[in-house]
Amino acid sequence: MLAAKTVLHVDDLARDERYTNQRDPTIVAGVELAGVRTFVAVPMLKDNEPIGALVVYRQEVHPFTDKQIELVKNFAAQAVIAIENARLLNELRQSLEQQTATSEVLQVISSSPGDFEPVFQTILENATRICEAKYGNLYLYADGAVQTVASHSASAALAAERLRAPPFRPGPGTAVGRVIQTKAAVHIADVLSDPGYPLGDPLRRAAEQGGVRISPFRCSRKANWSARLQSFVKR
Repeated sequence: MLAAKTVLHVDDLARDERYTNQRDPTIVAGVELAGVRTFVAVPMLKDNEPIGALVVYRQEVHPFTDKQIELVKNFAAQAVIAIENARLLNELRQSLEQQTATSEVLQVISSSPGDFEPVFQTILENATRICEAKYGNLYLYADGAVQTVASHSASAALAAERLRAPPFRPGPGTAVGRVIQTKAAVHIADVLSDPGYPLGDPLRRAAEQGGVRISPFRCSRKANWSARLQSFVKR
């Protein structure tokens, strides 16, 4: 169905060669566990490319009529429209979130001329909120060293330690070191298992004391985390 981009109608799956001779595990499971006999599979097409399928079946040999197949095709087309509408609404919501966050930062900048601390804190809080993350840190880099200038939602003790700490030179294998070297987003799935974080490293301490596991240089949960965070940082 996906290869042909067209409807696939099987009168009796139990007589299909993939069941009788090839013993395809998926086909065997369909027949013997679900009792599938007659089925029709309709591709969900967007710009003539498959993005899914709508499959209905019967547990008896009873081919579907042309009218019934046409009805399934209509439902498949409606599903494609629903998916596209959801995507567009999600993009609109994300855009509004970023515009709101940018507006908040600009308001802080205008109300705190010459005072960088509230600006950095507002930027960090909005970035973590937009990305649905729990923790965040904002660093400044100069003369080969980085300084923590804002910390969000970490434990009070850890945040205070980070803000009091003197500038440090990040190791080449750490997230900060990689960001500086590559000038690109870095994603670390688990700080505690990453070889770039030996005992005593600041981010490893964050993992041990504050429960941080995902690197703060990538947002969490969203499929386009990095793009959203980088877009907000550029703004």
